[in-house]
Amino acid sequence: MSDTAPEAPAPLSNREIRELKARAQHLEAVLKLGKAGVSEGFVKSLHQALLDHELVKVKLADFKDQRKEIAPQLAEKTGSHLVALVGHVIVLYRPKPKA
Repeated sequence: MSDTAPEAPAPLSNREIRELKARAQHLEAVLKLGKAGVSEGFVKSLHQALLDHELVKVKLADFKDQRKEIAPQLAEKTGSHLVALVGHVIVLYRPKPKA
């Protein structure tokens, strides 16, 4: 992983967002943002989860009041799309890099 911020992803169409939200309903949260907050280790784990799965649910356990600030911050740091923010769960999407 490089020290530079990832490139901003191309915008998703409304149809793509609807399809991703539908797929996300069947997923369990892969990561849980705990007391340590948005640490470098958490961002690295999120990067890896996005590489493995493309579509990832993250539970904001200890940061429910700050979810509207944290969700776009995580999307920006990982170069992913914020697909949904429902309650204290966010859904992020980043297509797998082409081989």
